[in-house]
Amino acid sequence: MHELAVTENILKTVLRHAEANGAQKVVAVNLRIGEMTDLVDEWVQRYFDYLSRDTIARGAEVRIDRSPVMFRCEGCGITFRVRLGEQDRIVCPACSGGKSVLVSGREFFIRNIEVI
Repeated sequence: MHELAVTENILKTVLRHAEANGAQKVVAVNLRIGEMTDLVDEWVQRYFDYLSRDTIARGAEVRIDRSPVMFRCEGCGITFRVRLGEQDRIVCPACSGGKSVLVSGREFFIRNIEVI
């Protein structure tokens, strides 16, 4: 249910930028969300539809691009992808090092807004 609060903030941001730039209609909102977030795409769109019904964003499509979970090995410096649920530990595929830093997979931002 936390999608409602997140989507409300998305809509506020979209409307603020659209209105500041003289847009007549918001056609689409493109989001970048990391695979580690637990937001459900379908619910983001449903809540956006509900919340935007009396705004210039009514009927806008919410497009979500999921970014992969990526780590950087502290030992050798390579960046590698981790598929959630496929391994128990995060181990560098190049040097087998066990120390790594999250590079992507938790982000959440509005990439762009399509308006007319």
